[in-house]
Amino acid sequence: MQHHQGPETVTDGAVPPQPSAPPDEPAGPARPAAPPPPAPASRGLARLRGPAALSLAPLLVGAALWLWSLSRIDFRHIDEFGLLDRFPVSFYGSLAVLTLGFVLTLRRAGTAPAWPAVYSVAMLFALKAPPALLYDTVRYAWASKHDAIISRLLTEGTVHPGTELANGMAAYDQWPGFFALDAALVRAFGVDAAASFINWAPVVLGLLTLPLLLLVYRTFSDDWRLVWTAVWIFQLANWVGQDYLSPQGFSYLLYLTVLAVVLRHFVRPGAAGPLRDRALLDPAAAAVPPSTTPRQRAVAVLLLVPVVAAVNAAHQLTPLMLCLTLAALCLTRRYRNLGLLAVCAALMLAWYLTMGRELFLTTLSTLRDKLGDLLANSRPGFAGDPTGPGPELVGSANVLMVLSLGGLAAAAVLLRRRLARSALPLILAAAAPAPLVAVNDYGGEMIFRVYLFGLPGSAFFAAAALVPAAGAASRAALTARRTAVVALPLALTAMLAGFLPSYYGKEGMHYVQPGEVALTRRAYDRAPEGALILAATSAFTDSYYRYDRYERWFFTEQELDENLRMLKDPAGYLAGGIPAGRPAYVILTPTQAEAVIGEGYLPPGGFDTVTAALRRSPLFAVVEDGRFGTVLRYRPTTTG
Repeated sequence: MQHHQGPETVTDGAVPPQPSAPPDEPAGPARPAAPPPPAPASRGLARLRGPAALSLAPLLVGAALWLWSLSRIDFRHIDEFGLLDRFPVSFYGSLAVLTLGFVLTLRRAGTAPAWPAVYSVAMLFALKAPPALLYDTVRYAWASKHDAIISRLLTEGTVHPGTELANGMAAYDQWPGFFALDAALVRAFGVDAAASFINWAPVVLGLLTLPLLLLVYRTFSDDWRLVWTAVWIFQLANWVGQDYLSPQGFSYLLYLTVLAVVLRHFVRPGAAGPLRDRALLDPAAAAVPPSTTPRQRAVAVLLLVPVVAAVNAAHQLTPLMLCLTLAALCLTRRYRNLGLLAVCAALMLAWYLTMGRELFLTTLSTLRDKLGDLLANSRPGFAGDPTGPGPELVGSANVLMVLSLGGLAAAAVLLRRRLARSALPLILAAAAPAPLVAVNDYGGEMIFRVYLFGLPGSAFFAAAALVPAAGAASRAALTARRTAVVALPLALTAMLAGFLPSYYGKEGMHYVQPGEVALTRRAYDRAPEGALILAATSAFTDSYYRYDRYERWFFTEQELDENLRMLKDPAGYLAGGIPAGRPAYVILTPTQAEAVIGEGYLPPGGFDTVTAALRRSPLFAVVEDGRFGTVLRYRPTTTG
């Protein structure tokens, strides 16, 4: 009787037993033996030569260079070029290696999209984590201002939207949502103040932005190379400095959330037309997302209401940007959702006319002077031009970054028309904020906010100009792919070179020595409540320390002509602006000296002129003087 052999369990490296020939059949030719399994060492070498090793090696080298550079960043002796000449060569080398590694991983982005993601996170950390790891004070004067607002909210436990405060500080009580959230985080973390984690905000906000960008970009492209390049360009082009712990940084995340949901889940039935026909699409384009019924969109609107309400509670400009974007999307049949636009507009107006009524009415009163003044509204800042080689380099880098990004995006729109047609909503979203330049200057910030809200769409099309469609066999497509081999790494390197001066070129204004912070706080503590505090500019840490107890006068934050008049007699000019009987103190610090140059408030040497004039004037008595600054007290009874 013949017995059938059951299945054998084959272990790794074992050769299964060969069945013997039946007795009544002649034995056939001997079967060749299976080759021996590779030795463990051979398998390890094969892995080191594989695609994964090629992706991992630049990451490890870049990380090693970055870590080695960290302790060698001379941030305590920042000069006129910010951190640009304080970063060691190895720091720049680490960024170059990470850029090279990212470009290499794009070749396998379709099968291994995790690698570009890892490199994007690594570059974000490499670019924006140094201040969080190194600085021993709060980076950026406005971040310290927000820390003061959070501290006051923690102390008082409530907001006072109807209370008038000097220097526009009442607006923060009228839009308190972001500060209430941070106060809750301070309590949850068990720390004394938001200053404990404030320098990590750019890294955290950047990480939270990544998945939202992916959702937006994957809506319009199936090509992972294009998607990750767009994310990478967004990170390098986001130099405007709104990613610190701020209402704008937080509300921008919520804005991207609403945009992603609308683009993916608000497509009207029958509106896509030929945009779902793969033959008519760009090879890199994604088909339009599935349509949704009116009931589904209504439910989505209800789910978005808390997000939109949070945007309105946190920031005064972002709700308007959101409404403009939704209105622009309504120009397409795909996203003509007037109901969502009406809900967002109603929530915005409700907040403007209740909690934010005071600032809203004040802004309306300025429209007569601002409306239509494109030149003034698009001017960054509200003083003269920056002076000094460092600030001038920053200004040039800003302009070149805008021109290069805009040029690449425009080229893609013109040359890849099928992609532009399917991704038309991104073009509309990028252009939607532009009309606000004709309405208001937003304190010299409008041009930066328009750039920021137009960045997601601009970054996508800039990437489309650098990442040609795969699969096309025409001569033009082959030429584009060959050109991209060189153009892509060069363009990304150039953008990196533009980001660094734009983000770190004015670091002398953003990092403050602990001794200067201590001097500033001593000056405030010395002054009686209700005193007038004078400083050249608000751009120094703790300039708003205990802001509800004092009034402030930042005397150079005015038109340049008025500052030139002030320089003729600084002591007399300042004394003439101090109300009778009001105790007054003047705080002048090295950070302010950097700021008045970086912002163009005073001509070169102007800050030293003011300081010297006040020191020798009998109208002002020196209270404290040293390397961290000068504090003076006004003496109204003295004549001279």
